[in-house]
Amino acid sequence: MSFRKVVRQSKFRHVFGQPVKNDQCYEDIRVSRVTWDSTFCAVNPKFLAVIVEASGGGAFLVLPLSKTGRIDKAYPTVCGHTGPVLDIDWCPHNDEVIASGSEDCTVMVWQIPENGLTSPLTEPVVVLEGHTKRVGIIAWHPTARNVLLSAGCDNVVLIWNVGTAEELYRLDSLHPDLIYNVSWNRNGSLFCSACKDKSVRIIDPRRGTLMAEREKAHEGARPMRAIFLADGKVFTTGFSRMSERQLALWDPENLEEPMALQELDSSNGALLPFYDPDTNVVYVCGKGDSSIRYFEITEEPPYIHFLNTFTSKEPQRGMGSMPKRGLEVSKCEIARFYKLHERKCEPIVMTVPRKSDLFQDDLYPDTAGPEAALEAEEWVSGRDADPILISLREAYVPSKQRDLKISRRNVLSDSRPTAALGSSRLGTPAATTAAADATPSGSLTRAGEAGKLEEVMQELRALRALVKEQGERICRLEEQLGRMENGDA
Repeated sequence: MSFRKVVRQSKFRHVFGQPVKNDQCYEDIRVSRVTWDSTFCAVNPKFLAVIVEASGGGAFLVLPLSKTGRIDKAYPTVCGHTGPVLDIDWCPHNDEVIASGSEDCTVMVWQIPENGLTSPLTEPVVVLEGHTKRVGIIAWHPTARNVLLSAGCDNVVLIWNVGTAEELYRLDSLHPDLIYNVSWNRNGSLFCSACKDKSVRIIDPRRGTLMAEREKAHEGARPMRAIFLADGKVFTTGFSRMSERQLALWDPENLEEPMALQELDSSNGALLPFYDPDTNVVYVCGKGDSSIRYFEITEEPPYIHFLNTFTSKEPQRGMGSMPKRGLEVSKCEIARFYKLHERKCEPIVMTVPRKSDLFQDDLYPDTAGPEAALEAEEWVSGRDADPILISLREAYVPSKQRDLKISRRNVLSDSRPTAALGSSRLGTPAATTAAADATPSGSLTRAGEAGKLEEVMQELRALRALVKEQGERICRLEEQLGRMENGDA
């Protein structure tokens, strides 16, 4: 008799979580106390953003990932909102652009300087006004450039073209009650939403139509969440009638019965799901919990397979998840979370133990890159496209982006050319410079080298100016000191 199939085979069965050392945490951050079930944290390969306490308005902190340790109370914030900030989201196609929604009923889009903030940022690139109540949900389109979704407590979903600051679609009759969350599907043709009326809806934003609806997806009255998976299925978290926390998997073609339903525990914090489309692993974090559970979604029953739990002592106030292209592939890192405590942010690294130092193809299939597959106008005209994929074999890091520079007109960064990997050029939309498409690879490399040289020269000029300025300041201080010693001052 063979016992080989008693234990399900999975390369993610031994994933383990490890918090980083204290000197790699971000200390003394006053995390927002606003009562809203958002993640309060957003992260990309360059910056960490955290919604913080602010007097007389709303603010969030943007830190370069390398700025660990204690954060000075006087560190500059992004502080243009007149009410508390409720949600933030980094643009997937530009690592220096972030959108924020606030209690002041506005959505603001910000351009963060390349090296981070040196002074408070009060002027957004774009202010989007259309909601009549506070804006609690922000979500960038996964494949179309400059397309942004916002949802407010007025039960209205708005789709914006950020590049022109115009409202593309207003969906004001599909949700009768408060919207808990919104999630785009893989190519951005549909989104799903979870609502206070206990319904999960699948919506086509361009037609403004309801494609499918499941009433009482979870029967409990507490907040629920719904996210699209890569294969089009919908994963939800919520509460049973007895207030037990639940996970469920739904097929949009048949929402009568869930494909799978699991009960977890009877805690009362809302469950926030984070999904990795490359590995089909869902990480579930409860607000106020001190654990992260993770599950693998498969094609065969029971569909949702529990993998493991990462536990710590401190409860989490919020959580941010690093995109795949920001991970350290050499360490077999398959996810990294940024856990918010009351006064600090602690990175937690999820790793698959492997003995080999070689690149692990099975852990790192091609993943969504920073290049947009469509322009906003193409998406509005009805086109859909999957994300443009890049390989992580070369360990995608921001510094390597400089090898290739392709100039593009972009309202959000007029002066600086956007960098992109060579492997992401395939399927680039027509609005990028046609000459760049036709240029042979040799001249592209030369252009990259020239761009790199110009960047070094600019840094050199800036350093010279700084040295000169400091020299003059030292001279002035020496004069003042001389006068004081002579009794003149």
